[in-house]
Amino acid sequence: MLRVGLTGGIGSGKSEVSRRLADHGAVLIDADVAAREVVVPGSPGLARIAEAFGDDVLRPDGSLNREGLGEIVFTDPGLRAKLNEIVHPLVREWMQAAEDAAVQAADPPGPVIVHDVPLLAESRGKDAFDVVIVVDVPPGLQVERLVAQRGMTPDQARARMAAQASREQRLAVADVVIDNSGSLDDLDRRVAEVWADLQRRMQT
Repeated sequence: MLRVGLTGGIGSGKSEVSRRLADHGAVLIDADVAAREVVVPGSPGLARIAEAFGDDVLRPDGSLNREGLGEIVFTDPGLRAKLNEIVHPLVREWMQAAEDAAVQAADPPGPVIVHDVPLLAESRGKDAFDVVIVVDVPPGLQVERLVAQRGMTPDQARARMAAQASREQRLAVADVVIDNSGSLDDLDRRVAEVWADLQRRMQT
């Protein structure tokens, strides 16, 4: 088994890379999926969030109002840290259980398991993985993509980027860098190269 951490800044195209790795045969475990699963209605995670931030972060149907909670914590690092203290351990636990299930089901054994973790540089670090892949684009291109694809203003895009690790912090934990500033064809070729490299690493 090869445990791979995949990360990249907002607007880097990390999801495009994770889809391509899955197409090559990787088992994908997505931290964003985990983050939704651990706060479903009736879960201990959602109860702890409501206790910490008030019932106003719940929708009328009892589900988490992610947008409302985001507005509360986004501009306050202390509150964001408080939320992360609740959610991050639950996400790690969920992802470990998913990995254990994938290993048991693998045929043949020894799969490449890719943990898609947007905040890897901020929270997990590289020690939890055999290989860390960072999807990298220049900050100016991040802003362009967030404006064009997500409807943000340039100021909103830069604020979201500033709330994450810096480009330099992400690259500091990278074993492999995927430059995603080119075309999708360029990305296809680079991911194929990285997949071949992961296969070699798993053999050794």
